[in-house]
Amino acid sequence: MRSARAWGLGLALATLACSSSETRKTEAARSTVRAFFSALPSADCGTLGPMLATGGSAKPCEDTVRELLEHRIELVDIVSAQVDGRTPDAVLVQARVARDGAVREEPFILRVEQQGGGWKLRL
Repeated sequence: MRSARAWGLGLALATLACSSSETRKTEAARSTVRAFFSALPSADCGTLGPMLATGGSAKPCEDTVRELLEHRIELVDIVSAQVDGRTPDAVLVQARVARDGAVREEPFILRVEQQGGGWKLRL
């Protein structure tokens, strides 16, 4: 009986630790998205560049920022965020965005990755 209780307690603690870790990750990802879109109107890649993921298919900051500003992409609201099931160092953020002044009906999915000790937005 004692071992069953100990096992149950261990499972509960592990679940709480995992949940706490996921909460920290999703909050960091939400903050990254908010910070990026708050700074976007400045078009300052000195500020925006460090918030963008690098490598893979990532475009240079200047190209990314120019495209977003040309289409007047704005963050309206963050709908949800969850750790990507494929990799624990990435969070998928569903955000409501406006393009050219019109709010998209479907949420836009943004990937935020842990890179170089911080959370970076991949567009």
